[in-house]
Amino acid sequence: MVVALAAVAIVVAGVSAVAHATAGPPPAGELLPDLDQETPNQLLIAHAGHHWLLGFQSAVRNIGAGPLLINGHRGSHATPFMQADQQVMKQDGLSDVYRGVGRLRYVRSPDHQHWHLLRFERYELRRAGSSKALIRDRKTGFCLGDRYRVVNGEPVGALASPIHTGRCALRQPGRLRVSEGISVGWGDNYVAYLEGQSLPIDQLTSGRYVLVHRVNTDHRLHELSYTNDAASVLLDLRWRHGKPHLTQLASCPDSARCDNPAAPTAARRVPRGEVSANWRHFGLVAATATLCSLSDAYSPKP
Repeated sequence: MVVALAAVAIVVAGVSAVAHATAGPPPAGELLPDLDQETPNQLLIAHAGHHWLLGFQSAVRNIGAGPLLINGHRGSHATPFMQADQQVMKQDGLSDVYRGVGRLRYVRSPDHQHWHLLRFERYELRRAGSSKALIRDRKTGFCLGDRYRVVNGEPVGALASPIHTGRCALRQPGRLRVSEGISVGWGDNYVAYLEGQSLPIDQLTSGRYVLVHRVNTDHRLHELSYTNDAASVLLDLRWRHGKPHLTQLASCPDSARCDNPAAPTAARRVPRGEVSANWRHFGLVAATATLCSLSDAYSPKP
């Protein structure tokens, strides 16, 4: 992923506090974001140590009426987590604040250390025809930012230039406050194998599986619609001589049920490569620079 970015604080004329999310239409005048989960892509198979890993890129774009703004804060350095509040801009230039929509934690990774919004996006693998997840991610969270511009289906009010271009308090574990977000018309992505962007497939038998990516799974973040918060791909896994062979059978935007797609895409073989233990544990700084260049060529869904 491009080095994680943070939101530039937005100064407004006034802010009103609002309780947790409730059902029903948003308050009048609110410019809510709309988080659109991109279909899992950049699928790769790699052998790392004693495990076979399915790597993937994930991405979420904001096609709503207003930015996603997250403001984290804590009372003292003794508290390991920050409370995450969502600031929602309004048509009159003021804003509402929804308290406690999540938590932020300072994460130390081999490639960088900064504040992550936890449980922003989740991944799972399940067998086709079943609703039970066989493997779930251990993602450490996300540092939100404007990573790529929405090209297809650009929303009204899309910004021509990115705003959230900070680094989520990079190497600043002592911070008491941090802000991050995604502007209208921009998206955030993590490339394959970077910071939890993979799932182990060693224990899976041959058969068809569905890889599902979901954003805002608990609906604590306020947005215009929750109908586009999941996307999936249908995969066919075959083991031959102890090695996995994976074919992508279908790609399903806005659906977690790609095992029953309305219009499946053409089949595509997932490439296999080797990832050494040194790459995984000691060479991530150099590897990240290479992987980051891939995100510039990310192709948003039509």
